Amino acid sequence: MGVDLPGFSAPAAGFDQPLEMLAACHRRLERQCATLVRLARHLATAGSDAEARAAAAGILRYFDTAAAHHHADEEEDLFPALRESMAASDAVCLREITDGLAADHDALEAQWRRLRPVLEQVAAGEAASLPAADVSSFVEAYQRHIGREEHELLPMAARLLSDESLASIGQAMRLRRGIDPA
Repeated sequence: MGVDLPGFSAPAAGFDQPLEMLAACHRRLERQCATLVRLARHLATAGSDAEARAAAAGILRYFDTAAAHHHADEEEDLFPALRESMAASDAVCLREITDGLAADHDALEAQWRRLRPVLEQVAAGEAASLPAADVSSFVEAYQRHIGREEHELLPMAARLLSDESLASIGQAMRLRRGIDPA
C-alpha cells in the first residue's frame, strides 16, 4: 500500500520533521487498515476470541487517537501554513488539494463511526462481524487519501514551507499529543 517519499526517513521521523512524521503516520494507518481487513476475516472463522478482542482494541485505540491527531495536524496546522505560503500560481491548486483532503477526512471519519461500534463489540468479547464491504470501502478510501497526500500534498509542502513554518507545525503536533516542548 505504501509509497516511500524520496528524502523522507519515515521510521525515525519526529516532531522536528513534521512532514516526515506525517508520512510515517501513513505507514501506521496502512498497518491498522491491514489489521482491520485481517480482523474481518478472523471474525468470520473464529469469532470474538482473545486475538480478535486484542486486535479490535488496538484498532479502536489507534483510530480514536493517532488517526484523529493526524487529521488535526493537517487541517489545523499544515493546510493553513500552506495556504499562507501560497505563491500566486499555486493558490488555486493548494486550495483544491487542501479542501479535497479535508473533505476526505470528514468522509473517513463518517466511515469510522460506522465501523467503531462493531469493533467495540468485538473488543468486549461480544459476537460481531465486520461487513466486508464497509471494511473494503474504508481501507480503499484511506489508500486513495494517503496516495494523494504523498504524491501531491507533502511534496508541495516540502517545496513551499519555510523551516520556521515546519518548526511551528512540529511544535503544534507535539502539543496536540500532550508532549512538552523540547
